[in-house]
Amino acid sequence: MRIIIHALACVGLCAAFAVQAQSDKASALRYKWRDGQGLPHYSDSLSTEALKYGYDVVDARGITVGHVERQLTPEERVAARKVAEQHAAADAMVQEQHRADMQMLNAYPDEASFASAKQAELDNLDGAAKTIRISLQTQEKALSDLLTRAGDLERAKQPVPPYITERINEQRNIVASLHARLDRLQVTRTDAQKKADADLKHYRELRVAQQQNGG
Repeated sequence: MRIIIHALACVGLCAAFAVQAQSDKASALRYKWRDGQGLPHYSDSLSTEALKYGYDVVDARGITVGHVERQLTPEERVAARKVAEQHAAADAMVQEQHRADMQMLNAYPDEASFASAKQAELDNLDGAAKTIRISLQTQEKALSDLLTRAGDLERAKQPVPPYITERINEQRNIVASLHARLDRLQVTRTDAQKKADADLKHYRELRVAQQQNGG
């Protein structure tokens, strides 16, 4: 009886060793890579060449269970970092635009209120342009009076006093400056109108999307 029990114990121990060996074999991993000429290489440990070209992780059955890309050169790392930064900046812009859109929708519950706000911005520019035009008329009138006075003196064969000549030059500069301001303001007004139209279109698109999403 003891002999039988001992024999069974030996069989069980051998079976355990066999299972363990099979488990160790199944869990063994190797590394496969191709060199600069495209030739395959296998190894039980990672080498500098494997890290250089990238490698596959292969199990004991020869099945690829993972892949590791090659190491990047310093130049490639710099380029990759720049690309990552560009993507991050683009994502940040998208998120910022989304926040701005949500703020706009919350601030203006309907198209009428949004359009009214945009028109108010245009009206402010129109008011500023009107003020400049009024000032321009006044300054042009002053310049015209000075020129008339200088012309009268010249026709009377009298010298034009230096202070009048100086005043004429100053007044011309004032008039030119006002014209330049008015021109810039008109460009700003045109750009503002285009932006207002684009903003209104964007607002409408957001409202449609919000309604379609059940907002």
